[in-house]
Amino acid sequence: MKSRKLSLLVIFGVFVGLVVGLVISSNFNWTLKSIAADKKEVTPVVLGSTTPVSEELRGLESLSKAFVQVSKEVSPSVVTINSEVVVKSRRNPLMDDEFFRYFFRIPDQEDQIRRGLGSGVIVNSDGYILTNNHVVKDADAVTVTLEGKEYDAEIIGKDPESDLAVIKIEKEGLVAIKLGDSDNLEVGEWVLAIGNPFSSDLSKTVTAGIVSAKGRTSLMRGTGITYEDFIQTDAAINPGNSGGPLVNLRGELVGINTAIVGQANIGIGFAIPINLARNVMEQLIKEGRVVRGWLGVMIGNVDENMAEAFGLKDSKGALVSDVVEDSPAEKAGVEAGDIVIKVDDTKIESSDHLTMTIGSKAPGTKVKLTIWRDNKERQLTVTLGERDIDKLTGTPKEEKSTKNQLGLEVQNLTPELAQQYGYENENAVIVTDVTPGSVADRENIRKGFLILSVNRQSVTSVKEFNKIVDDLQPNEVVLFRLKSGDTSFFKALRVPKEK
Repeated sequence: MKSRKLSLLVIFGVFVGLVVGLVISSNFNWTLKSIAADKKEVTPVVLGSTTPVSEELRGLESLSKAFVQVSKEVSPSVVTINSEVVVKSRRNPLMDDEFFRYFFRIPDQEDQIRRGLGSGVIVNSDGYILTNNHVVKDADAVTVTLEGKEYDAEIIGKDPESDLAVIKIEKEGLVAIKLGDSDNLEVGEWVLAIGNPFSSDLSKTVTAGIVSAKGRTSLMRGTGITYEDFIQTDAAINPGNSGGPLVNLRGELVGINTAIVGQANIGIGFAIPINLARNVMEQLIKEGRVVRGWLGVMIGNVDENMAEAFGLKDSKGALVSDVVEDSPAEKAGVEAGDIVIKVDDTKIESSDHLTMTIGSKAPGTKVKLTIWRDNKERQLTVTLGERDIDKLTGTPKEEKSTKNQLGLEVQNLTPELAQQYGYENENAVIVTDVTPGSVADRENIRKGFLILSVNRQSVTSVKEFNKIVDDLQPNEVVLFRLKSGDTSFFKALRVPKEK
């Protein structure tokens, strides 16, 4: 009996011990490893908490926020530029005949207005705006739209050789963009392009891409753009973006969007580096024009075969094919067949590189040329002249005559005027003004008429025109051969008698 009670007591004690052990084990989280291994850890969901974010996603979010921040910072400095060009109608020559004017009513065609759209970026809080030359080229009126308001703009200066221009609006306290350093820009770096693609309704459109390449040249042959050092990007650049900013992720201006390949974006766009644009911009603001150094040589690139023929180790440098008479190069002893391999301490990579290097220096600067001649290096010192684009291209300057006794004011026929009036293949002077009531006015000579000859002597410049007209005597009859549109005709004017 006693042994049975003792057995029950032992069993009861063991049971109590197990219960106590389980309680203690559960409170201190003492579980068997085999049981814990079979259970899946479940992350508790707490209302109001965010989903855990990976490091990769955090990086993308940071990049996205950088785009947002840059767009907010730069957009106030971006403007819409609208230009208007008055296209003169071609006057019907029959209207100059009194018979036809008496019996017939032949209406003249009305002048038409050609409108253009582009972008610009504020570079000075006093209203200076940097854009492309082709945005405001030939414009008779330019307006700027900023934050929904329209302002008349003045063209401060244009530089066709770099396709840059500066305009100004009368408004102070503007948000000017920060200027960066395009030399430090790297291929593969993120950039944003901002502008008005296709329409002013799409103003301040932001597109993103990377720098695809740097130092692109030989893209604008035949356009008049001489200084090429383009940044290539795959950020979408479309018509209307021209003149807008290309910025880095620090919100700094690194380029001026200039050109696209084709009519719409295909992932290849180009921008003028700000380091090139800055120099042009500062000169335009200060002087209204750009002054560049001039060497006076015709140059070409050196390919592998050329390098071997001249005994060079690599195909770098600029080959001189001709030297302009009485130029700085000729005076310094540069000869055709020389290869310019260095300017001062700068190694010349190509003909475009030489043009850029010389053009960045002021006239009067002395430079040391290292040339390759007769299989050895030689050094020459050149004092640079001033580059005159009119002399280089044969473009007549916009020289105007003063009003003469016939009541005519004429101007050299520039390429812009030739295109405007439809005289692309002519070499003459054009009438720019006629004094009301004058001899020319009474003979119905009008603004836009082309003067081909005076007294059977062809006139191709204002100087030639003035020389003939200034020698005319009172009461003398002078014979003009004129052209209006596609029709040429004669007019005989009598010089008024002296009063």
